[in-house]
Amino acid sequence: MDITVAKTAGFCFGVARAVDSAYQCSENKDKKYCTLGPIIHNTQVVNDLKEKGIDVIHSLVERPEDAIVIIRTHGVPEALYREMEEQGIEYLDLTCPFVKKIHNLVSKHYKEGYQIIIIGDKNHPEVAGINGWCENSAIIIEDLDQAEALLPIEKKVCIVAQTTFNQNIYKKIIFFLKKTCQNHTIFDTICSATEERQAESRELAQTVDVMLVLGGQNSSNTQKLYQICKSVCPEAYCAESIDALGSLSPFQNKKVGITAGASTPAVIIKEAINKMENQEKDFATLLEESLKAIHTGDVVTGTVIEVGPTEVIVDLGVKQDGIIPASEISDDPNLTPEDIVKVGDEIQGFVVRVNDVEGKITLSKKKLDSYKTWDAIVKASEEGTILEGKVDGVVNGGVIVTYKSFRVFVPASLANDRYLSDLNELVGKVVPFKIIDINERRRRIVGNIKTVLTAQKQELEGAFWAEAEVGKKYTGIVKSLTSFGVFVDIGGVDGLVHISELSWSRIKHPSDVVSVGDSIEVYIKDINEETKKISLGYKNPAENPWEIAKAKLNAGDVVKVKIVRMLPFGAFAEILPTVDGLIHISQIANKRIEKPQDELSIGQEVDAKIVDIDWENKKIALSIRALLPEPEVAPVEEAAEAAEDAEPTSYTEEVSSTIGDAVGVETTEE
Repeated sequence: MDITVAKTAGFCFGVARAVDSAYQCSENKDKKYCTLGPIIHNTQVVNDLKEKGIDVIHSLVERPEDAIVIIRTHGVPEALYREMEEQGIEYLDLTCPFVKKIHNLVSKHYKEGYQIIIIGDKNHPEVAGINGWCENSAIIIEDLDQAEALLPIEKKVCIVAQTTFNQNIYKKIIFFLKKTCQNHTIFDTICSATEERQAESRELAQTVDVMLVLGGQNSSNTQKLYQICKSVCPEAYCAESIDALGSLSPFQNKKVGITAGASTPAVIIKEAINKMENQEKDFATLLEESLKAIHTGDVVTGTVIEVGPTEVIVDLGVKQDGIIPASEISDDPNLTPEDIVKVGDEIQGFVVRVNDVEGKITLSKKKLDSYKTWDAIVKASEEGTILEGKVDGVVNGGVIVTYKSFRVFVPASLANDRYLSDLNELVGKVVPFKIIDINERRRRIVGNIKTVLTAQKQELEGAFWAEAEVGKKYTGIVKSLTSFGVFVDIGGVDGLVHISELSWSRIKHPSDVVSVGDSIEVYIKDINEETKKISLGYKNPAENPWEIAKAKLNAGDVVKVKIVRMLPFGAFAEILPTVDGLIHISQIANKRIEKPQDELSIGQEVDAKIVDIDWENKKIALSIRALLPEPEVAPVEEAAEAAEDAEPTSYTEEVSSTIGDAVGVETTEE
């Protein structure tokens, strides 16, 4: 006979995870375990686990003293968790992650007032478990007739499905419910592995003479596989094992197709093939071999024994070594095998291919990492965990954030905690986000950055206001520029640095000093706790030019100055950068002049004597005349006339008011 086995036959991810964990528990002799219901719908596996010390109980009352309860893949109602916690019963939750997601969806929407509809078999333990997350109030629909008999529901409806339900029947029911329930929210929760298994079984059944479906009689997904195969291949059989069929005559000299339910171990499939090929081995022997053998799809652990530029060789503890091609080491094309592992490292890999002829087992670390990352993403979605990723680009309607090897779409409205006119500002930045939706079949992920940033900002604001005080220093980030100053983030809270605080010298715009994104040192000048407004200082007091001048200049000093401005009553001269002094018109020359321009010009450098300093009001009086020789004495008449017309020479008593009235800002810090 010609035998073809479906690639998807046998354990799905959730079942494999549960069975592996159960066998690991059986090896722990320090603790007792029991499963609440059969771990899977397969008698051989259940019996084998029982021989290894793990019994099946059907209620908590039957639980052996001090035994840890194993919750099987189908999941249990919410009330059962509460009961175990109230009684202090330790448990190991092996609920399939895809089923756990349905529990969370149902619980959330039930609390929000939705009527829950479950498409599935009402007697199936998975459906019973799901119903227990809405206080057993769900409407359960098994076929189209039940859907058509359903009265119109006015309240909002949440629709989910048993993970192993028939995809074709599901689509017909959904099509009808969309018309019956106007306000509906639908979640396609049929496991992608179930859908693929059903599709492959249908295709295989169309190409063979006889079809064998292996699986437990109580296995819902096995029975659905059988129905699908029977519909396209009239000669189809369903059995828990090859021995249950009795005679092999239906398969002699024919093309045979074999598929199996999600709860059927590989050993059952191998046993059927061996019997058909006249290779007599009992179940126990095959089970022992299956526990040691390595198959495609397995996850294995080994020790690195060789690292080369194109591949890594791994000792798996069997006769064949594992080979990880360089392309399957990491998603990062810039990394080489030597960058990631070294000889002696323990490493896990996903078995991509087993070639017994060549003695090679091809592994992929990248694929395993992807599976693990996906599991982490699913868990993060369920638990609301904050993840971090890099914004790699802007797309229609939002941005793409890369989390490890997965792309997360974030809608524009959720990409930041404030409106951004140009989302390209985010490209290249590492951002925190939460996952708000997952399409597990298509592996599409939707994230939310805004929620995380808002929560973080509120937390930072609370911490800030608890410790904020005038004079406290911060390292801040410039967030935006305006004509009157800059806003600086000082830890979740923005403060304003007025333009006058940005520089000791006069500037036209804040961009003359800082740019958006700059890290600057600031301090709190003033706080208005009522309006939550914060005034920040930026100028360093040690760099105050008047303080520098105070350390360098004294009355009586002769300094070289530069003429910077002239007015009718005198000229202003720069002594130090941003520190000017006034040369009154009477102190420019040793003779009477009509205006400063008669003796001076802008930019001219001259020597002058400091005749008076008022540090408090930041005023310095200069004199050129004090350095010049006095002119010859004039005749008495001319001297008297000159005395009558002479301007006052006391800077502090007569000139200061004139300076302040006319150009006061010229001699202040601004």
